[in-house]
This record gives sequence, structure tokens and C-alpha cells, in this order.
Amino acid sequence: MIGFIGLTHLGLNYSLATAAKGFDVICYDPDTSLVGGLREGRFPIEEPGFRELFASHGSRIRFTSDILELGKCGLVFFSLDIPTNERNESDLSRLDVLVDKTRSAISKSAAVVVLSQVRPGFMRALIARANLPAESWFYQVETLIFGAAVKRAMEPERYIIGAANPSASLPEAYDSWLSAFRCPRLVMRFESAELAKIAINLFLVSTVSTTNTLAEICEAIGADWGEIAPALRLDKRIGPHAYLKPGLGIAGGNLERDLVTVKGLAKEYGTEAGIVDAWQRNSSHAKSWALRVLERELLAAKPMARIALWGLAYKQDTHSIKNSAAMELVVQLSKCEIHAYDPAARFDPALFKNLKVYTEAWSALHAADVLVIMTPWSEFASADPSRIRAQMKGDLILDPYGCIDRSSCAAVGLRILRIGSA
Repeated sequence: MIGFIGLTHLGLNYSLATAAKGFDVICYDPDTSLVGGLREGRFPIEEPGFRELFASHGSRIRFTSDILELGKCGLVFFSLDIPTNERNESDLSRLDVLVDKTRSAISKSAAVVVLSQVRPGFMRALIARANLPAESWFYQVETLIFGAAVKRAMEPERYIIGAANPSASLPEAYDSWLSAFRCPRLVMRFESAELAKIAINLFLVSTVSTTNTLAEICEAIGADWGEIAPALRLDKRIGPHAYLKPGLGIAGGNLERDLVTVKGLAKEYGTEAGIVDAWQRNSSHAKSWALRVLERELLAAKPMARIALWGLAYKQDTHSIKNSAAMELVVQLSKCEIHAYDPAARFDPALFKNLKVYTEAWSALHAADVLVIMTPWSEFASADPSRIRAQMKGDLILDPYGCIDRSSCAAVGLRILRIGSA
């Protein structure tokens, strides 16, 4: 039996992947209303493939708020998502509370793995504070992505594991679970594993920042980033899977959290991390791309324009609006009427006086002076340009991610502007 403590996005996806690999699973959370909803099939997350996989393998999962159930497990994961505040700093207090509340109920023979993202130094401090048996506690780097979490939980690229003694054999129950996923495993000291997650994200940020910097230059000089990117993918030093699609900065909270963490570590230990400040400035600049283009192309002449906004979530296939460029745009355009649609974003529209949210895309588009596509949901790519033109009053589309075919739009009199292309 394998246990998961903390039933947020992280715990729900990993526990389901574990059940899909044939293990019996106990999912514990102290929130009885959450557990009750999960038993009835009400999930607080949106992920492609989640409900279908649960329909096939959910019978192996038992949701509970009974702490004693954890004593039946030979392997236990702490799988609570770590929230961030308005400064993108991690709040580990709830994880600390969960550990203190449950550790006495966990079998002394069980292996215990912390999946939650923590600051370097957390595991050794936790083991010392709570007087835990270091040989049976581990840290594992999670690399789930909102919108692709099920696939990544089921098909991991590798497992990065932090241990008090990296040269020692892993406990049998943990080894058996890892083996079921058939991927490389890297076992290292706690501090290395804790920093590895941050290292992965910072390399992603560096690529995103470089891409956005060059894409903006493309717009200015008449180049097309879409023509350049294939050349980079064929360079072995960069590779076919590099983040080379320009976008609206970084968002969602996880990447921002790691930038803040590295700056904190650099300040604490006297190392140099000025490049992080540059990445943060670059992201802030990229997020305001739509505002700059709107001011230049429309708002200078019509400051109270009617704007249709497709997409509010910070990325497709998720409901999260954490640090969303779309939501920042809504705030920045306080004088404009904004008529918006998103298939999954969760928030209170009443907080934004200039925003009206619709339940389908075409209603939001009616009589708009401009259409701005801020989240590249797949349904937007299939939108008929002729119908778009008929619904709108204006002829301008801001399509930063290149959702809609430009030539098809031009054929019906629509003008499309996108990142990285003049």
C-alpha cells in the first residue's frame, strides 16, 4: 500500500499515476470536505486525461481523512503543493504542520518521500528538528507541468532523489515504486536534489528570456522568429526540445518562486545572481507586449475601445491565473470595455469592474474593435476567420502565440500581429 499526504494538484496526479501502475493507494488529507468531494468524483483540478485515467484506475485509490490509515503504507509521499505569496516566496508552514500531524501515524518501517518543492536545506533541517530517521526519509524532485501533468506523471523523463546517504540502497518499497515507471534515477545528497529542481527551472527561464529578447528584435527589423527557430533546434548545443517559442513572459508561480529563492540564497551566501534580475525585467517587459501593441495600433486613437479577450488562464489546459499576463492586461486597460472568454480559468469576475466574462468565445467577440488572444487554447486555433470578421467591428487581431493562420485571416480582411514577426 502506498500513501499520499496532501491532495492538491501534485498529490492527485502522482497518486493517480501510482494507481495506474497497479499499486493500491491511500490518499490522505485533513480537509474532510475535500476528501468528501473526491470520493464523489469532484476534483479541484483541471488536467487533460485526468478524469479518463481515474475512470480506469480510480478503484485502487481510497480517499480518507483518517490518519490511522497511513499506518498501512510501506511507502508514503508528502505531496502538498507549496503556495507562494504576492512576492512569489514559498510558504512551507502547511507542509510543516502536515509532517508534524502525521509522522507518528506512519509506520516506523515505511519509506517517506517529500515531493513538495522545498528550499535547499529544508530536508536536513526537518530531520534534525523532528528527530526523524534520516535513512528512511527522502526528497524527490517533481517536474509536473500544468496542462501536461498526467502525461509527465505517467511517463517521467527521470527521477531525481535526495538522500542522507546517496550511496546506500533504497528501501525495497521505494525501489519497487520507482522501477514501475521505468526511467533513469539519479540519487544525490539532499541539497543537490533540492537545488536540481531550481536549476531546471532557471535554465528554462534563461531560454524563454533569450527567445523573447530576440523575437522582439525580429519585430523591429522585419525578421521572422519562426524562420530562425528551426536552425537553433538543429544545433546539438541547443536541441530539438528547447523552449524557442516566444511568449508573454513567465507565469504560474513556480518559475517565479525559483528566481526569488536563488536571489535569497545569493544574498544569504554572498554569491552573484544579477542575471536573475535581468530575467525578471525581461519577463515583465514581455508580459506587456499586448498593451504596447494596443496602445500603438488602437488606443492612441480610440482610448475607450471595446476589446475581446480570448484566454485568461496563464497557459492553456489549466484553470490557474497565477501571474497571468491576461489578468495583468485587464488591470492595465481599466478604461476599456473588456469582453472575455476562457474555457477553464477560475476567479471572481466581480473584482474587475471593466471585465465581462462569457461562457463561449463568440459572444465575447461581438462588435469588438480588436481581438486579443492571450492564452493559446486549442479551440481558438480552429476558429473560422470569416466568422471572426463578421462578428467584429474592427479588423485587428493580436495573436502573440500564433494560434490562428495568418494567411486565412488576411484573405477575409483581418490583420494579425504576433510576437517575433513583423
